Amino acid sequence: MTIVKDVEVRGTQHCETTTLGVLLRHEGLDLSEPMLFGLGSGLSFVYWDGKGMAFPFLGGRVRPFELTRNLTARLGLTLLVKETTSPRKAWENVVAPIDAGRPVGLQLDCYHLEYFRSKVHFGGHVVAMYGYDEHDVHLVDTEQQGGAVRAGRAGLAMARAERGPMTARNRSFTITLPEHPPRWQDQIIPAIRDCADAFLSAPIANLGHRGIGKAAERVPGWLLRAGDPRRDLPQAAVLMEEAGTGGALFRALYRDFLGECARLIDDSGLRTGHRLYAEAATLWTDVAGLITKAGESGDAGHLERAGVILRDLSRIESDAMQVLRRL
Repeated sequence: MTIVKDVEVRGTQHCETTTLGVLLRHEGLDLSEPMLFGLGSGLSFVYWDGKGMAFPFLGGRVRPFELTRNLTARLGLTLLVKETTSPRKAWENVVAPIDAGRPVGLQLDCYHLEYFRSKVHFGGHVVAMYGYDEHDVHLVDTEQQGGAVRAGRAGLAMARAERGPMTARNRSFTITLPEHPPRWQDQIIPAIRDCADAFLSAPIANLGHRGIGKAAERVPGWLLRAGDPRRDLPQAAVLMEEAGTGGALFRALYRDFLGECARLIDDSGLRTGHRLYAEAATLWTDVAGLITKAGESGDAGHLERAGVILRDLSRIESDAMQVLRRL
């Protein structure tokens, strides 16, 4: 058995920030989960109802692995990414750094991980691997999935090799701090500005604050859109609140990031952004609750009320991001 020493497991909510926390703490950089999310400009929004989809998707963050690339570039860290179609090479790419005493990040499809509680395909899941033996691997996942967990090597290989939406070809990565890393505190404002600019300048109407406006138009018709409303609507609400989002479709994480920043930097714009995202987080949880009630009762009135709140959310988040873009 090979185990990397001094890997610290914490109760965290989102898979990519969980993995980043493990890798960076091992390098000596200890940041909170909201700070990792915010420095990676992780907040976004997408309303997606593509051809062949069983039900629309509401997303609250940037694409898988974009957060990691944003964060490491912003902090001047060395991100070494390896991908391959060879199962043998894929295994070599992870055991080499582990044998050298360094944990590794993996992007994979969680469907094939035995410990995963919900058997759905999601190719953008990220975990940290810190050990292995002849049969199993030692991983760090979110608190919801058990934190420090074990998985069979065969299942891991299948998860890493899966093809489909948001998957990567056996992607593994390590992060190294430079000898004299820049102060992460100096990157707070640039990270907030970049996130706000991307949110307000999204190229298509499905994204950013316009995407929330589109959701306001479409959600009231979800009872007719769903194949099985009693299943599909509550499941959509669960994804918003519990599927690694930290609650409120990632708005709670961004609220806490802005709150932490406001304690470090005395700026009225930061305080305004924090106040508005605290309001937004509460309202997103209200929307999820109304979607659940609509699915359980079949009453479209709940979805109409959700649509009204979503219109308010489009305005609130637009106002917040306009303030934050001017920091």
